[in-house]
Amino acid sequence: MLVGKMNPGKDGDEVRGGETADDAPPPWEAPVAPARLDARVALPGSKSLTGRELVLSALADGVGRLRAPLHSRDTALMIDALRNLGTDITEIAGDQPFGADLSIRPADELTGSTSIACGLAGTVMRFVPAVAALALGPTAFDGDPYARKRPMRTILEALRELGADISDEGRGALPFTVHGAGRLRGGRVEIDASLSSQFVSGLLLSAPRFDEGVHIVHTGERVPSLPHIEMTLEALRERGVDADSPAPNEWRVAPGPIGARDLGIEPDLSNAAPFLAAALAVGGRVSVPHWPSSTTQVGDQLRTLLPEFGAEASLDGDVLTVTGTGTVRGVRLHVPEAGELAPTLVGLAALADGPSEITGIGHIRHHETDRIAALVAEINRLGGRARELDDGIAIEPAELHGDLWRSYADHRMATTGALIGLRVANVTVEDIESTSKTLPQFSELWHRMLGVDDPGRSEEESSTADPFGSPFSSLGL
Repeated sequence: MLVGKMNPGKDGDEVRGGETADDAPPPWEAPVAPARLDARVALPGSKSLTGRELVLSALADGVGRLRAPLHSRDTALMIDALRNLGTDITEIAGDQPFGADLSIRPADELTGSTSIACGLAGTVMRFVPAVAALALGPTAFDGDPYARKRPMRTILEALRELGADISDEGRGALPFTVHGAGRLRGGRVEIDASLSSQFVSGLLLSAPRFDEGVHIVHTGERVPSLPHIEMTLEALRERGVDADSPAPNEWRVAPGPIGARDLGIEPDLSNAAPFLAAALAVGGRVSVPHWPSSTTQVGDQLRTLLPEFGAEASLDGDVLTVTGTGTVRGVRLHVPEAGELAPTLVGLAALADGPSEITGIGHIRHHETDRIAALVAEINRLGGRARELDDGIAIEPAELHGDLWRSYADHRMATTGALIGLRVANVTVEDIESTSKTLPQFSELWHRMLGVDDPGRSEEESSTADPFGSPFSSLGL
């Protein structure tokens, strides 16, 4: 696995964010689809919901349970972080196919004097500092090499204005230390959250425990991924918290208790993106069960976005089915609220028979890697014609060829390489293990969707019962 990553610069230049481990596995051979698809793929819980509900459960007024949460690297980092602050989190047997339920017992008193590893998880580095400010003692935060490049200044300065003591030697980034005093004043704060909606959510989640709650006023032009903020507000309200948006670009949470809950986590709809897009790229249909009829997840926008490329999308009960012909048409999309879907959408555009522009996604330069530069570099590496825009990517039709697709240790870059590999022979994806950030089962589910063997599984594993309780079934490939 990569210790660091290669980060793309302008015109495909490379800037190292760390060194590659000598024992890194060979690139993953992306399978070409052998036929039209007819498949059904079940997916584990939402990363965004799992992270939020873990924080709220740790700050609640009683023991809670999360059913069918996501088990991934990001989840493990969040659990470790909250445990280090005194929260008791245990796995309990459940009836879900992707892992155990979680029981969360809040600490009587949060305690610091610890350290927290953030990995590349934006939710950990941006949600947990406010929790650490409520603990007694210092809490040191650090992460993977590229995590030190991710913007943090906005939330660190906001926490200082709300009464927190934070030392970062002026970096405005990892590493930093939160010197918790057991409480936080809170109150009104102005921030520019143009780079990430997580700056807002990171304050809102812990705000009921602040003495004065919080009133956030965004001072920038726009906030990306607004549905994620609504997700946070809805999660708070479901626990009895007084939380609302009194005006555009303002959010308020009143001080008060956070109710304990026993709740189920929706499947991760953004993780469904490459699987549903596969039906469009190859032709045929792919269905995802347990799709909620109403949700705050950004991934629900796939129902309207994929038809722009020529797909048909239908929700029958709780099963979403996307059907495609194998022909992808060019698009002009402005998707500021759907940045996490952008890599999949750009991957489809690279396979389209007409030109595309996907804009409103400038903020994804600050995700796990500079995704705009990375996508342009890798599409062009395969013979494509992509170029950076100030706020997005333009792609012209081109005949793609096989080559190495670098992932930059970014899970959504890796899955985009797999999507393109369905149509383009001899694509190999660097560091497919990066998908463990949000979907550790990606490689196996991908091969099963295609009805081909996963070379990563031994014959013994393949001949035994499905370890995920049959989350996938073929419908006649």
